[in-house]
Amino acid sequence: MTYNLLSIGAHPDDVEVGTGGVLIDQHKRGKKTGIVILTEGEMGTGGTAEIRSQEIKDAARIMGTDVVKVFNWGDTKLEDSYSHRLELARVIRKCRPKIILCPYPHVGHGRRQSHPDHVASGVITVNAANLAALKKADIEGDPHLVSRIFYYFLPPQVLPNFVVDITPHYDQWIDALSAHRSQFLNPEKSRNYIDHLAAMSRSFGLQARCEYGHGFLALEPILVNDIMAFAEER
Repeated sequence: MTYNLLSIGAHPDDVEVGTGGVLIDQHKRGKKTGIVILTEGEMGTGGTAEIRSQEIKDAARIMGTDVVKVFNWGDTKLEDSYSHRLELARVIRKCRPKIILCPYPHVGHGRRQSHPDHVASGVITVNAANLAALKKADIEGDPHLVSRIFYYFLPPQVLPNFVVDITPHYDQWIDALSAHRSQFLNPEKSRNYIDHLAAMSRSFGLQARCEYGHGFLALEPILVNDIMAFAEER
């Protein structure tokens, strides 16, 4: 099945946190979207791999997206390797997305930078997308060149260069986050993660003059055909 957009994350709740509103928006626009998760999230403070597997399905149903693939490449152990690149490239060739969303990979590990798995998932995704486009790669199916890769999970020192307005879908996005009950509605956790993520979305929205948004980085310049139409977006 051909997909317009794939959102790729390291852990079961990553795509909801960073891209859930976009997935909801694209579904409502009639686009076909899918999610790919690279680990089962078995090292999370709450839940188990089995519980989190069901939460992935529940959240996907709320967002109107498909669970394309969940790999078990090791929570906290995720690494870029040729075998991982090939496996993900096979998914990309099969789904043939125009756009891929993945975590920003160009940071070091550590506090206030990024989870090592997030960094690794971004690196694997970029390398897999390259392999998927190579005619001689040892992968089934015809080569496929992804038009764009946009990055989420930006570290504090990296500002988004575009924000997608998710205000009309805010409540549905919160529902999708809440489907990950073991992570975000766990009474054993003292932190209110839903409020924290809502505040982050509000911050992105303020930067772009909307109420709630998801921030992304495009490393390549974005082509604009009509500069006035571009300005009229906001």
